[in-house]
Amino acid sequence: MSYLDTLFFGVYPYLAGAVFLLGSLMRFDRDQFTWKAHSSQMLSNNNMRWASNLFHVGILFLFLGHFVGLLTPPELFHVLGISAAAKQVLAVIAGSIAGLMCFVGLTMLVRRRLTDPRVRATSTRMDIFILLLLYAQLILGLLTVPLSLMHMDGGN
Repeated sequence: MSYLDTLFFGVYPYLAGAVFLLGSLMRFDRDQFTWKAHSSQMLSNNNMRWASNLFHVGILFLFLGHFVGLLTPPELFHVLGISAAAKQVLAVIAGSIAGLMCFVGLTMLVRRRLTDPRVRATSTRMDIFILLLLYAQLILGLLTVPLSLMHMDGGN
């Protein structure tokens, strides 16, 4: 394994996880209510249940899939009888389903936040920025699915 492979796939995920956990704890301690989208459910409830559930279930599965996929040593999959190729196929299929669920839900939420006059009037610029940032990250992640399908090698 080259130096960059070790850095990006061996060290960086753990470093990013540590920064995430420590940053979350520090933010909870200091600024609990700084980054959030204000609730707008009372202003307009059209399709809110579908949008919210699709988004939240999708994002939770994406998080758990990345957590398990990046932090589980390949040896554990081999002990369980799961080949690298099977793990890759499972990751692409499950990730695509969760990503599409999240995309549909977030599309509904973004459309509602930008087009409903009552919701738009109570939205801050930060609310819209966070939703659009999540939207861009989700789209970039979904765009990597065809690239993953082009090299189904199953290598570690």
